[in-house]
Order: sequence, then C-alpha cells, then structure tokens
Amino acid sequence: MSLRQNALLLTVLTVLIAIAGDWSSSAAFSGAWRLPVALLLLGLAYESWCVARVQFTAALQPRGRIALGQPVQLELTLQQSAARAATLEIAIDAPESADMAADVHTLSFDGVGEAVAMRVSMTPRRLGSQAWPALRIRVAGPLGLAWWSRRLPVDFEMRVVPDLLRRVATAAGAANSGVQSRPIVGAGAEILQLRDYRIGDPQNLIDWKAVARTGRMVTRDFSEDQHLEIVIAVDAGRTAALRAGRLDRLGHYANLAARFAEYAIANDDRVGLIVFADRPLAVLPPGRGIGTVLNIRALLAATTLAQAESNPLNAAVRIRSLVRHRSLVVLLTDLDDATVAGQLASAARLLLPKHLPLIAGLASPEAEALRDAEARAWLDPYESLAAQDYCARLERNVRALRALGAPALIAPPEQLESAVFGAYADFRRRRRI
Repeated sequence: MSLRQNALLLTVLTVLIAIAGDWSSSAAFSGAWRLPVALLLLGLAYESWCVARVQFTAALQPRGRIALGQPVQLELTLQQSAARAATLEIAIDAPESADMAADVHTLSFDGVGEAVAMRVSMTPRRLGSQAWPALRIRVAGPLGLAWWSRRLPVDFEMRVVPDLLRRVATAAGAANSGVQSRPIVGAGAEILQLRDYRIGDPQNLIDWKAVARTGRMVTRDFSEDQHLEIVIAVDAGRTAALRAGRLDRLGHYANLAARFAEYAIANDDRVGLIVFADRPLAVLPPGRGIGTVLNIRALLAATTLAQAESNPLNAAVRIRSLVRHRSLVVLLTDLDDATVAGQLASAARLLLPKHLPLIAGLASPEAEALRDAEARAWLDPYESLAAQDYCARLERNVRALRALGAPALIAPPEQLESAVFGAYADFRRRRRI
C-alpha cells in the first residue's frame, strides 16, 4: 500500500490540529486530531474492501514469431470485474532471459467488463520456453487515499525460436556467388545455355538442330547441381554462456545454424545437426526438404546451456559415425580457450581428409577495442596487454587449425554469418566438397 494525495492531506491536517490542540487551553479541542485520523483509517478500510472485490484478468499475446535476438511486440489485454471506474498502474516484468524497458503504465477502466489493451516491446536473449512472471499492479482506491499493490498472474509461456533467414543476410554473404549451377561438359545433366562452337568442343555437345536453324556451329553447355552433405555442430558448453554483443554465444550459434540450414536446404543440400558439450547432446541425421528445416529449428529451440566443458573431439567421433560420404562440417565453437584448442586440433585431424571441417568462432570487439585503446589511467596498459595476449592467442589458434588443412575463421557477432556464408559459397565454387 502507498498513500496518495488525499491521505497525505488528512495526515497533514491531523498534525496541524494536534499542534493547535496542544497550544490551546481547551481540553475538548486537544483531542480533535482523532477525528481526521479516524476518517483516514475508515477510508483506508473501505478502500481495502472495495479493491479486494475487484478481479482483474490479464492476457498476453505476441504479435508474430518470437525470434531470438529480434524485438517483438507483445499485446497485453487487461479486464476488470467491477461495475465502477478504476485506475491502476502496471509494471511488466519480463523473464530474466529477455530485455524490456522498465516502464510503469497507467490504465483506466470506465465500467464492468471493459478490456484495455496496450503494447510493449521485448527482445528475447535465450532460446527455449519460459513462463512469464506475474505482473506487478497497484489499484487506486475509490477515495483517492492509497494505491493497493497486487500480483496478477499471466497465463503465457514464451517460446523463443531461432531467427529466420533474411534476404539481406544472404545477399551480404553468398546469395549471388558460388551456389548456382556451373557449366560443365557431360551427359544427363540439364542444358544451361547454347553458345557458339569453340575449337576443341566434343562433337557430342554440338546441337545439330540449332546448327540447321542458324547455319552456324552451336554447342550446348550443361549444368550440374552440387548436392552436398552438411553437418552443423553447435557448441552448447560452459563457454557458450558468455555474452557476445546482444546475445550469448549459444544464441549466435543457434541463429546462424538455423539460417544456414534453411539456406543450404534451399540449394537442395542435405543438412544435419549435432549439439554438443562434453558429449553429443542431440543429433539429427542429414536430410532434405522443409521437414528437415523444421526439425533443425525445433531442436535448436529446445537447446539449453550445459554446465560442462566442451569436447569437440567427442562431437567429431559422432560425426564420423553419422555421415559416410565426404561432407562439410560447420563447427560453431569457442576458439579462444587454450584448453579447447588442442581438442579442436584433434577433432580436425579426425575429420580430415575425408570431410572438410569449417571451424567458426566469435571474435571479441571489446577485447580489440581495449587492445588498441590509448592509455589514460595507470591500469590501462595492463588491460591493453591482457587484450593483446587474448587476441594473439585467438589468431594463433586459427593459424594452427588452418595449418592442419581445416578452414578456420573468427569474426565479430554481426559479421560471423556473412563470413560462414561466404566460405560455403567459396567451397561450392571451388568444388572442395
């Protein structure tokens, strides 16, 4: 309960009457302060009784899909049971894994059964299903004496799923390069184009009907689509809980894995998924079609952080048993942990040369800023040295993996997706898989 203006006025009146009665010589007037006190207490009791009879219900609905890391509008609808006007203040608390402005909203009801709707914006930061906490509300008493605090439960479970593939993301990385069909010489493939005959073209590629129509030599170019097999390995170990920009590392990995799978399957590739920590936690064999995309997104949405050190070597062993043909293995993991670097190298050796492992990790813009920052305080040089050592260790791990023949890359959170898409396009263009 919090007192409002009318209650404060009665309180001030009580104090003034008590002071005047103390100065007065009249015995009757000295006890006059009890009257406003009694009025205040009776009024508060009446308000408490009235507010207790009013029932409020709340319904919360998202306007669209709740995608990880993307702002979403929520529509909150409140309804009251009282037959009189009512005013309340509401503070909407989001789950710990979501960001929302800590604003207090004031709502007014004119009569019984009236529903009042409002919209708020929220950004989820973690995958999975999370129950929405109860709303904190306080109802204004009809006499204007106090606010009466209550907790209003909301029957809403927030289910956060990986973000969808956006056309702007694909254009930045690989949509227009390396993933189309390429012309080759062969039979049984689709005709890509007709062109003028060049010396050395095989006779079986000459289009004699076109020659008869045009009176000049014409050769057919054929196209052959690559149908790759891809396994995405997502690190859900202890270090995946570290914050990297707007999301933790697992959030970035999950969004990238979902988008990459959607894009690769659109190119008729087979895509599978492994989520691992100290051991494989979830496995989905490679498949094609929209059903595979939905299964990958559902598996990622159900992924939670594991309180265990990551072991990519165990994930590599599972990948070897999962796919028999040469595959592209996209390993999204931490490259800055020195204890993991040895296991990453062992995992790369196990996958090579049969498979092509692409190892991708997140760089730290904060560490790079500290490394290059100008010293202004006595502690700044030490922070800069620590940041330099961190960045140098990260680069050494990347060079060591590349020396083994495993493509490795690091990029800031906002650039990691385009870097992986670009590497995928380059592998297809160069026929490395």
